[in-house]
Amino acid sequence: MNTNTLMSSGALPAKPWWSFGMVWLIIAGPAIVVVAAFITLYLAITIPDPVLPTEALNPRNAIENQSKLEEAMAPAMQARNHAATGVVPQKQDKK
Repeated sequence: MNTNTLMSSGALPAKPWWSFGMVWLIIAGPAIVVVAAFITLYLAITIPDPVLPTEALNPRNAIENQSKLEEAMAPAMQARNHAATGVVPQKQDKK
């Protein structure tokens, strides 16, 4: 089959893969993700997050803050225990 027969029958000659725009659209998606991953890695290494203090700033108030924290967390702890065991918590009398 010669090229004159192809042209007269209406068939187009085969184009190389890089000449189609859809191919570049498919390649661009993963390529952008890889570039963004390297940018994120660079930012994570060069600008670390500061470590925030988790304890009381004043050691004299640490015991006082701990008791306040336990009081504040009591309803959550009761709910967690109830969910885990299925036992309804008893009301405690404050003395």
